[in-house]
Amino acid sequence: MESHQSEAGRGAATTRSLLRCGIVAGPFYLALGLIQALLREGFDLARHPLSILANGPGGWVQTANFVLTGLMVLAAAVGFRRVLGPKSRGVTWFLGGFGLAMIVAAVCPADPVDGFPPGTPAGFPTSISTRGLIHFVAGALGFTFLAISCFFAAWAMRRRKLTALAWLSLLSGLAVVLGFFGGFAVPIGTLGIWFAVVVGWAWLSVMSHRLGRLA
Repeated sequence: MESHQSEAGRGAATTRSLLRCGIVAGPFYLALGLIQALLREGFDLARHPLSILANGPGGWVQTANFVLTGLMVLAAAVGFRRVLGPKSRGVTWFLGGFGLAMIVAAVCPADPVDGFPPGTPAGFPTSISTRGLIHFVAGALGFTFLAISCFFAAWAMRRRKLTALAWLSLLSGLAVVLGFFGGFAVPIGTLGIWFAVVVGWAWLSVMSHRLGRLA
């Protein structure tokens, strides 16, 4: 009996450690991105998405940011699976897809754009490289996967009668979709993407924290 309890305790500790990655992932990504944005010459938060920081001298920092954050999301997805069980696999599979999309986006960085890095012509380019196209597709898929994970989480939380988390997940999923894809439909610059990014990371942090308490 003691051996079984000890094993269960270690399992719960492992699960909580995995979920801590979900708590930290968003703040880590945003903090490291914003520090670079303030220090890198020519970068304008009002015009440039954080992803193009992977270009130019020092671009490796943002590439590492994508990879490390993607790995933390994958770890969180495993933690979600351990708490929610196989009936909620949709949450974990799509959250894992979001993490994988971040790693693909790191391997294939976005093209330079609109004056960044310095020396890049102003405005948007008339063509896109293969790696830039892959980055764009990975980003679109990543945000789609994140939103779908939120929707599956809303259903899973509703089944568990965790109404507040169900509403949080549903509204977060809608915000991610409207923020990311609406930003391309309405001329609001990078504001839509920023909205989707902040809401998505906040959702992951809150859910990881709450699931850690259930582990």
